[in-house]
Amino acid sequence: MDKINSNSITLVGGGPAALFMMKHIVSQNLKPEKITIIERYDRLGVGMPYGKYGSKKEHIANVSANELPELFEDVKSYISKHPADNFPEYYKNGNINEYEVLPRLFLGDYLENQFDSYIKYARKSGIIVDILLETEVTDIKPSHGDSFTVITDSEKIHTDLVVICTGHFWGKTHENSTENWYDSPYPPSKFTSENNYPAAVRGTSLTAVDAVKTISRLNGIYKENADGSLKYVLNENSPDFKIDMFSKGGYLPALRFHSEDDSFSTDWTMSLDEIFDYKKKNGGFVDLDYVFKEKFKSPLKIKDPKFYEQIKDLSIEEFVEKMMEIRKSKDSFDLFSEEFREAEKSIKKHQSISWKETLSAFSYAVNYPAKHFSAEDMIRLRKTLMPLITIIIASLPQSSYRELVALHDAKIISLICVDENSHVEPHQKSGCIYHYTDEDGNAHEKHYRLYIDAIGQQPLEFNDVPFDGLKSNGVVSPGYLSFKNFEEGKLMFEKGDPMVKEGGNNNFYMKVKGLGINDHFQAIDSFGVAKENLFIMSVPFIGGLNPDYSGLDFCDTVSEKIVNVLKNGYESVLKKASLF
Repeated sequence: MDKINSNSITLVGGGPAALFMMKHIVSQNLKPEKITIIERYDRLGVGMPYGKYGSKKEHIANVSANELPELFEDVKSYISKHPADNFPEYYKNGNINEYEVLPRLFLGDYLENQFDSYIKYARKSGIIVDILLETEVTDIKPSHGDSFTVITDSEKIHTDLVVICTGHFWGKTHENSTENWYDSPYPPSKFTSENNYPAAVRGTSLTAVDAVKTISRLNGIYKENADGSLKYVLNENSPDFKIDMFSKGGYLPALRFHSEDDSFSTDWTMSLDEIFDYKKKNGGFVDLDYVFKEKFKSPLKIKDPKFYEQIKDLSIEEFVEKMMEIRKSKDSFDLFSEEFREAEKSIKKHQSISWKETLSAFSYAVNYPAKHFSAEDMIRLRKTLMPLITIIIASLPQSSYRELVALHDAKIISLICVDENSHVEPHQKSGCIYHYTDEDGNAHEKHYRLYIDAIGQQPLEFNDVPFDGLKSNGVVSPGYLSFKNFEEGKLMFEKGDPMVKEGGNNNFYMKVKGLGINDHFQAIDSFGVAKENLFIMSVPFIGGLNPDYSGLDFCDTVSEKIVNVLKNGYESVLKKASLF
């Protein structure tokens, strides 16, 4: 079959992913008869990050207006019609700085407006658009023929095609049963009172910074000094408030710097033709070393020849060791200040920090060939490269840096580096007991009356993915990767690695988290066949085969791929894929 039946399309989730699906449905003139959008919250376009369920006024995005993917109208045009008077720190004298990071709630207002524009355009073109707000999808089941039934808390919707666009997924462990234990810092509105005692925050990601921003404001205030720096002053009722941030690496996120407009251009990614041609000539796999060379080293040769000369002969492991050694040799907050000065210089002079920008682009590009890696290379990527990538792509805004430094100067915040065996358990009354061994080898069991898990969004295990109707009927399956080296797979299997499975042909596979998908983001069923009318772009569901992502850019790129398949078919691509 060449064309896919898309007369009726249901978007499960109405956040940014669904917004970009609407953008490409409209821009590629797909013309389904009906689109149904189901959103669990009360607004379209904002998802969790850009509305009240993920933000307060103090929470800032790590992108600026000039870095946003193209939408119906740009931010400057939007703001000329909808003045952002509620955001005086961003909207000054009727103008904005396109290079300044956006308040997340403002970005949510903009995205919601753009969603509305695409819906109006679709309706004018004759498409029926049904919108179900404050509606929970409880299950998705295969229906007669190749269609689906989407089951909500109020009705059943029969549809030809489903795109799962749900965003962040914060599961609960002890949050509802242990006082002051929080499995995520979202929504921030759940934190309402002062805490006159130390708090434990697990992680140092942007999610952790969100948690710090929220609870620090409940226990004190930030005052601006004459030089523009900040001073943090505790409330009278919170003299014993402190924050301990726990990190396995002991690193703070890298700061935002000036980036070029083409950072996430499709030129950075591997095309399907390139992927299939490479696999045909190299034993059926795309090699991580090849992608690293072509999508990191080669661009650097042009963008920063001096840095390229320093790393051109280094393996991935040697490169990461070199970059991490710099971070290990310095106090985290001293390095934080150095990187702030470097980033400020970059922004002031509109000059990128080439290796960081190129590594960010590489992390975006690696998503697409990753599902063609061997199991060995996926392990290398996750264990070796991703710890460095995660630090660099954070792009922490400068305003957040100033707040963390103010807390550090006031001796309110500490960064504790812990070992791999560190773990947390709920305390019988409140918070947690943190078990860890510090850098000096000393073991600790410390009670914190407030605990926030803030390591950021993690890919879900297959069993934790919702929609049992898809799992029980074999419509979706776990993601798997083959081993390139038979003996390596066999050795890991014999050692009892729970992620390594023995295949029916005397071979071995590594199970990865989440669901299996193909290059078009179609679900792979239990027989290893793509479900042509079920697309999954929910990051927590596909994180095993899609190891990194870049927010709105990811939503835009994937939506374009999906709609392109729906409009133009994929028969020729499938013929190529069948060779492997």
